[in-house]
Amino acid sequence: MSQQTTQIADMTAGEMTAGFASGEFTPIEATQACLDRIHKYNDKVNAYNILNEELTLEAAGRATQRWQLGTPLGPIDGVPVAVKDIFMTKGWPNRKGSTLTSEEPLRVDAPAIAALRRNGFVPLGRTTTPEFGWKGVTDNPLDGVTSNPWDPTKVSGGSSGGSGAAVPMGMGPLALGTDAGGSIRIPAGFCGVVGHKPTHGLCPMWPPSAFYPLAHVGPMTWTVADTALLLDVLAEPDPRDVTLPNCPISFRDVLDHVDLNGIRIALSPTLGYVDVDPEVHAAVVATADAFEEAGALIETCDPGFSDPLESFHRLFYGGAANALRDIGPEDRAKMDPNLIKVAEWASTLTLLEFMEASNERAEITEKMSLFHQNYDLLLTPTLPIPAFDAGLEVPKDWPQERWPTWTPFTYPFNMTGQPAISVPCGFTSTGLPIGLQIIGPRHADALVLQAAHYYQQARPLTSVRPDMLG
Repeated sequence: MSQQTTQIADMTAGEMTAGFASGEFTPIEATQACLDRIHKYNDKVNAYNILNEELTLEAAGRATQRWQLGTPLGPIDGVPVAVKDIFMTKGWPNRKGSTLTSEEPLRVDAPAIAALRRNGFVPLGRTTTPEFGWKGVTDNPLDGVTSNPWDPTKVSGGSSGGSGAAVPMGMGPLALGTDAGGSIRIPAGFCGVVGHKPTHGLCPMWPPSAFYPLAHVGPMTWTVADTALLLDVLAEPDPRDVTLPNCPISFRDVLDHVDLNGIRIALSPTLGYVDVDPEVHAAVVATADAFEEAGALIETCDPGFSDPLESFHRLFYGGAANALRDIGPEDRAKMDPNLIKVAEWASTLTLLEFMEASNERAEITEKMSLFHQNYDLLLTPTLPIPAFDAGLEVPKDWPQERWPTWTPFTYPFNMTGQPAISVPCGFTSTGLPIGLQIIGPRHADALVLQAAHYYQQARPLTSVRPDMLG
């Protein structure tokens, strides 16, 4: 790991907009700095699969004119944003990691992109995802394998693995992710970035996800402050998804207005049933000291539910079967064979088996709601293990064959719809990032972000970038 001299590409979105406002540099210069990083390093990690520099620089030019006129559209005007290749984006194809998708540009924006566009974003490019976003690592038949920027022989995580790999490399300060089982938090944990899964429904989604009601849209950034900044935009209402009303607060504005004195925090290093790598366990337990320094009341306590893996499999793989329902045998032969396996397994489930899983989801949701009557926040590892070898769905010699078996800290909170953030809390002895997950009750995104922001300032790691940057 190396300490880097701050360059434009290493700046946060907040630092970039300050530079635009002062005239120190322009959105065109910031965008070009990020594009230069992509050209220099993308071959090493495969974070981006599609670039269109003409569209990108046109958007940066329009943003530059707005800043020069003193009329920026919003808090991210001119900021380059990495877009996961699963969001419908006008003028760009949506390949979803699949050879079955079209190269033709789309004519409509998903709600997240529409909100970004209203606020003047610069679309930097499309970031890689496993086929149809189905797994916790990022490789697919169309784009190949995406690697970890801290060690390119390791996985970046998934399904938002390209976004997770882009941010540490200065290939864009803001990135979009989706999360139906950990797909924001897994790459955030493995790649050493911040990734927030909001309360379900806070950020509009359209078209409806095949993985509903597990699926969420959320930000991936270098700092919690940037996460709050981007969340303010993503939470803007959209008439195509009316899950929740307009958010009444600015998450960015409340970040520093936090008093953790007396906050009740449960620390659960294992959830009561997870085997955790010793280095990960030690790093997460050590985070309690930072919160205690702020006056928080820490108690080691498990939330009290058993592993809902079987129910998650039914719900999530049922979504995969739904996504593939109209794809015939000839085209399925061109797809990720393990995606086909889980979809075909799920297609054999009975309605009562699926409803049984839905009932367990409701039970865990209720249990966590009651748990938060006694504890304001819950701390866990983001992942029980460090990043493993790239190109694999599970670590070598892992006793199970499917990815959710090594993500036991993430998918339960997709089932409950609670806000959960991953923030870096250290490194292993081999230099791989370790993530702390902070979970709050539904609709307590502000408190989750405040706690994560406090922790990141109390134990800062943001000056450390991957070694390959030199």
